[in-house]
Amino acid sequence: MMQIRPEMLKKLREDYPTGCRVELIQMFEEPRKDMVPGLTGEVMFVDDAGGIHVAWSNGSTLAAIHGIDVIRRID
Repeated sequence: MMQIRPEMLKKLREDYPTGCRVELIQMFEEPRKDMVPGLTGEVMFVDDAGGIHVAWSNGSTLAAIHGIDVIRRID
């Protein structure tokens, strides 16, 4: 499991609170045809490793991994 500094985890949870909307810029770890740039979704929670769990508009609930995948808040 990837370690994340407590202050970074706190910032991620502040930046991506439950219910905020995000847009996928790029997903690196798991290249999937249905996870395309521009896809939007709603943050469900940020886990203890810094994974930002999103309910994506395509029905996926794949997490965006901090430091690997790129998302941006859109609300």
